[in-house]
Amino acid sequence: MKLRNQDLEDMAKERLGACLSKIPFLRIEEIKKEPESGDAKPDFLVKLASPEGERYLLAEVKANGQPRLAREAVNQLLRYRDLFPGAYGVFMAPYISPNAAEICAKEDIGYIDLAGNCRLCFGQVYIEQEGKPNIFAKRRDLRSLYSAKAERVLRVLLNNPRKAWKTVELADEARVSLGQVSNVKKLLMDREWVQTEKNGFFLSERKQLLKEWAENYSFRRNRVLDFYSLKNVAEVEADLAELCNRKGLLYAFTSFSGAARLAPVVRYQRVLAYIEETEEDISSLLGVKKVTSGANVSLLFPYDEGVFYGIREIDESRIASPIQIFLDLRSFRGRGDEAASALLKQVILTQW
Repeated sequence: MKLRNQDLEDMAKERLGACLSKIPFLRIEEIKKEPESGDAKPDFLVKLASPEGERYLLAEVKANGQPRLAREAVNQLLRYRDLFPGAYGVFMAPYISPNAAEICAKEDIGYIDLAGNCRLCFGQVYIEQEGKPNIFAKRRDLRSLYSAKAERVLRVLLNNPRKAWKTVELADEARVSLGQVSNVKKLLMDREWVQTEKNGFFLSERKQLLKEWAENYSFRRNRVLDFYSLKNVAEVEADLAELCNRKGLLYAFTSFSGAARLAPVVRYQRVLAYIEETEEDISSLLGVKKVTSGANVSLLFPYDEGVFYGIREIDESRIASPIQIFLDLRSFRGRGDEAASALLKQVILTQW
């Protein structure tokens, strides 16, 4: 949901008023916008009557509640306090991330999101509310950052953790446009997950990115066909590798099939592999039967060719990158989480 600036400011005023109305000894006397002048001013000023006398709140409203914007708002509010001594600053946004909330708390700045999650601490007032469902939490930037083309950029960054990238170089490597790289870079900068240096920019907060991506990913985005084979897992995997090599088809084992070759901690009874689209009848060539339940073979026809980035060969079989395998494992709760944790600890973190 995208809000116009005025709508956002009006909703922020309403939400702030609702939070303050819970304090019986406070009364809002006035909410106003300071006249424009050469000096920067808060988005609006709240005059309160309290047992301690008059009190002022300075509100800074942003359309995005990610850390970079929160830090920017906090710095603005700290400057405003020089113009309004004794006033209390409040950062407001539709959704405020946990990291952004920490930034505010560290600088003694309050915050409120449009769902009513908040922390206000001034004078005799202390209000803290967490856990209210926020319709803005599924933000537009999540859809942008985890779109198919944007994910190509993320795979390159996570699979090359120590490399600093120029925009053109990264676009070529990820096979996306310059505009796509710039958009991803901005979204990562808003989260304060990248750093820049003279040689380019690099991903500095890898675990945070991988965690958020996993929370917004499902292997069901691929076209998944389920089959049953009388053969065991090892035989099916060998047959699939031989078939794809013979036909010149791009493939890569993933999920449990991929993890078993990198960090084997979970026994599995189901083959999972990416395979490029083909007009040939793979089930006939592989000798498996299509089923709606009880599958022990799942072939994933990719939603985007980016899933093949970083594939490697182990024991004459191609597997997806550890990053891709981790994401696919996380789609399987229970043993999938267990295998994903082992892969993260034994392989991914050692590379980082």
